[in-house]
Amino acid sequence: MKMYDILKKTGISTKTKAKNKKQLLQHIANMASEHVGVPTMNIAKSLQQREFLGPTGIGNGVAIPHIKLRKLDKIHGFFLSLEQPIDFESADKQPVDLIFTILAPEINDGTDHLKALAMVSRFFSDKDIRSKLRSSENVESLFAILTSNEDSKAA
Repeated sequence: MKMYDILKKTGISTKTKAKNKKQLLQHIANMASEHVGVPTMNIAKSLQQREFLGPTGIGNGVAIPHIKLRKLDKIHGFFLSLEQPIDFESADKQPVDLIFTILAPEINDGTDHLKALAMVSRFFSDKDIRSKLRSSENVESLFAILTSNEDSKAA
C-alpha cells in the first residue's frame, strides 16, 4: 500500500482553522463527505465515537483519526494542516497541527485498515517530514511531500 493509493490532492487542506477537536472533526467530516458519498453526520458521529475510545493524537503534533464506515469500497485518506495547533489529548500532551484521517471500509477483515494506519504512523514518525509539512503552505507541495519516498514507506 502506498500513500497515493489512499490520498488525492483534493483530500488535502492547508491552514485549516479549528478552535477545538470537535470543530476539527466536523471539518474533516464535511471534507470527507464530499469525496466518499457518506453523509457528513455519519462521518462526524463515527469520528467522535472513535475519539471517546481513546484519543488518536500520536504525539509530536500529529493525530491520525481513523474509522471504518459502511458503504465504502476502499480506503480514503485526508490530510489537514492547522493554522493554529489544538489540544487533541495526545499522550505527550503536545497540541496537534498535522492530521491524517483514514476512512476504511467496514466490510473487510481489517488488515488493509491496519496496513494504512501503520504506513501513516511510520510516515509521520519522521521528524524531517513533519518539519517539511509544517513549512509547506500549498496543496501541491504537501501532496509531493506526502507521496514522496513511496518505496521506503510502503506497508
